[in-house]
Amino acid sequence: MCLRKRSGYRPPDLINAKIYTGPIPAERGGELAMGGGRSETSALSGTGGGRGMTTTQNSQRPNACCFCWCCCCSCSCLTVRNEEEKRKRRRRKRISQDTKMDTIPNCEACTKPSVDEIRLWSQSFDKLMRNPAGRNVFREFLRTEYSEENMLFWLACEDLKQEISKGAVEEKARSIYEDYISILSPKEVSLDARVREVINRKMQDPTPHTFEDAQLQIYTLMHRDSYPRFLSSNIYKSLVHGGSRTSSES
Repeated sequence: MCLRKRSGYRPPDLINAKIYTGPIPAERGGELAMGGGRSETSALSGTGGGRGMTTTQNSQRPNACCFCWCCCCSCSCLTVRNEEEKRKRRRRKRISQDTKMDTIPNCEACTKPSVDEIRLWSQSFDKLMRNPAGRNVFREFLRTEYSEENMLFWLACEDLKQEISKGAVEEKARSIYEDYISILSPKEVSLDARVREVINRKMQDPTPHTFEDAQLQIYTLMHRDSYPRFLSSNIYKSLVHGGSRTSSES
């Protein structure tokens, strides 16, 4: 009957007992607040004193990096994204192949370019864009960079300039806006805030020249950004070499 007083003896029910580390019930919480007892976690900490408590507090501390990231993201959304950032975004974005501009064909009708014509394309961007075959080849290159919408928008503006009927102008202007200007469109082109404001004002009474400023800005973007890479691309080099080989064989 006196077995419990022997040195080193522990009751069987405590040998394999598991320490509860979950939340403290409200009743025990009140006792602990009044100094009525110590939690099992504190009792187990021993000389390590508050080490477990420090870990718990650190795990509940807000993540500074996450907070900073959210702030940076919010700030960047309020600034105007530059052309390079938008170009990278377009590369990651899935481009929809559908378009409301049914009047713009998938490929402009043109004759096969001669070797001299192909070489002229490298002299200036204007000469490339004036040539239907050059526009087709350049558009194929833009497709590889996920920026074909720039050429589609430029062609749509050229098509709009040919319209005379007011009804047709309004319909095509609305389609161009929805396809290439709206921020909801997957084929949105990169325009600054000033040009967008001009377009929004002109859309109240569309004319064949509603998108003139935007067309010029996209033309300049293609000239400065895409055209140099096009001249160094395999698409253009293969045309030059293939044309030279054909002319030498003949």
